[in-house]
Amino acid sequence: MTNYSNDDWRVQIDVHEDRVAHDLYEALEEGALEHKLERAFHDRVVVSRDGDTVYCYAGDRAQAEAVEGLVRSLSEEHGWGVETQIRRWHPIEESWEDPDAPLPAGEQERRDERAELIERERSEAEESGYPEFEVRVEFATHHDAMDMVERLRSEGLSSVHRWKYLLVGALDEDSANAIAERLRDEAPPGSTVKVEGSWRAVQAEVAPSPFAFLGGLGT
Repeated sequence: MTNYSNDDWRVQIDVHEDRVAHDLYEALEEGALEHKLERAFHDRVVVSRDGDTVYCYAGDRAQAEAVEGLVRSLSEEHGWGVETQIRRWHPIEESWEDPDAPLPAGEQERRDERAELIERERSEAEESGYPEFEVRVEFATHHDAMDMVERLRSEGLSSVHRWKYLLVGALDEDSANAIAERLRDEAPPGSTVKVEGSWRAVQAEVAPSPFAFLGGLGT
């Protein structure tokens, strides 16, 4: 299996109102992103919320821009006032920077190679289907997440890394629970682990719609 660790892009959405931030978070987390954007498990966008600010962590710039466009569409549809900005993680400065800021040459070469690998394997991931369950881990720090990513990569366990979040796909609930139990034992203090049915698995049992609000998977 392949481990996808493109975690370098973030869309910050400032709402300035807790209720609207809650509604936006629910809409994104419960299906709007996956219905509109995703094609395979490794395309997963991770959503988090801190008060009246919502964050979406994407795998590349194109995906981050697509997320930003979807957020603007949702805000226009519902009359929400939001401000968005796209940032990229700078590995040397260890901070979120302007997406057009240059990166070290060696780091850019690594990114280019990674992008080529993802493109080659995208069709394989699409053909293999989407996991029925996901184990979601939130780490206290980015470094904690990276340590676990490297460990899982060495074992060939399929996962998606987004900033300080890690998603591990599972074919069934028993497998997901077993993975979650292991990760709870191995994850450093301050980490949280939970098992969720994937959005596509839930949608298979209900009528699909472009946007899903306030129901389904929850947070």
